[in-house]
Amino acid sequence: MKFNTALLHQSFDGDSATGSTLTPICQSSAFAHESAEKLEAIFNNKAPGYAYTRISNPTIDSFERRIAKLEKGIGAVSCSSGMAAVTMSLLNILKSGDEIIAGSGLFGGTIDLFDDLRVFGITTKFTDEVTAESVSKLITGKTKAVFTELIGNPKLDVVDLKAVSGVVHSHGIPLIIDSTTATPYLINPFDYGADIVVHSSSKYINGSGSAISGMIIDSGNFRWDKERYSGFKEYEKFGKFAYLAKLRNGIWRNMGCCLAPMNAYLNSVGLETLGLRMERLCSNALKLAQFLKTVPGMEVNYPALPDNPYYELVKTQFGGKGGAILTLRAGSREKAFRLINNLKYACIATNIGDVRTLVIHAASTIYTHSTQQQKLSAGVYDDTIRISVGIEDADDLIGDFRQAIEKI
Repeated sequence: MKFNTALLHQSFDGDSATGSTLTPICQSSAFAHESAEKLEAIFNNKAPGYAYTRISNPTIDSFERRIAKLEKGIGAVSCSSGMAAVTMSLLNILKSGDEIIAGSGLFGGTIDLFDDLRVFGITTKFTDEVTAESVSKLITGKTKAVFTELIGNPKLDVVDLKAVSGVVHSHGIPLIIDSTTATPYLINPFDYGADIVVHSSSKYINGSGSAISGMIIDSGNFRWDKERYSGFKEYEKFGKFAYLAKLRNGIWRNMGCCLAPMNAYLNSVGLETLGLRMERLCSNALKLAQFLKTVPGMEVNYPALPDNPYYELVKTQFGGKGGAILTLRAGSREKAFRLINNLKYACIATNIGDVRTLVIHAASTIYTHSTQQQKLSAGVYDDTIRISVGIEDADDLIGDFRQAIEKI
């Protein structure tokens, strides 16, 4: 099946009991069973079934299976938010004294998270650009994970997955990729060597800004050394499912960052149009970037522009599509604010991946807790505007930005 067909039919048949074309919303906290023995078996992972929605739920299970299949993974675990997914993906394998290597062009909330982890004895080494060379220089005996966004938000740097995964794997370390901004429409990171993929499915997977959620998908390819990753000793019996088994039966289950059934349903609905939306979003983003490129005194950043340093990598990894985010430097903070305020169609909001075009002044909002150096490393300046392009008609978007620019 090709992409859009797979969205509707791959690993999904609706609800056979009722004929519903979508798995219904099972808005229930607990599930009753005919005997104490049956519930015991379910609780102890010796029989299939549902006991409590914090642990599993039919609506959530359906969404997880669809995402896992779409990303070519062996399984997925859903979370209450994208940040919860990032946190759980790492804490499932880390302990006090461990180190993470991460790109500096990360979403501000992720940078804040890595700062929070320091009080638990987990430190992060940042590199301005995630390359095979830069990562290899930072690896030590304490390094337990390399984490990066595939397309940085909002830096828009692109990672060469094959090159980086090769170096990381040579040291017995997993590569964890946040593929939120790329989506499975542009790439399946497991095909290029990633081990774990994380999504803030609140964004492009949902598509309409109607529900918060996050996903962790496992490739099943990484072999967890039980001496290096001591927490995996009791899960060795699960083979390639060790990471997922440990996650479900450990920190994810106990932290209680589960996804709500209603949100799983809303994200399942959004998932079905992901391909159609991404095709339009990428096309609109390129057209808007090409127009902004012609504006004197302003600097546009979009990976699919021919003069962008990641243009060739975009062609080989993403088939030439650069995603749906671009950034614009207006010349000053004042000009950035005036431009934003003069737009008629774009919403001033913090999300990305909506069907509507969204704009935000990143330095004063999503990076408000970051240091000046962290902002610069993430490609965030006082005059930077992040634009999450929507599905509006491209001519209308270009016209809107033109009139806003003329007013400043």
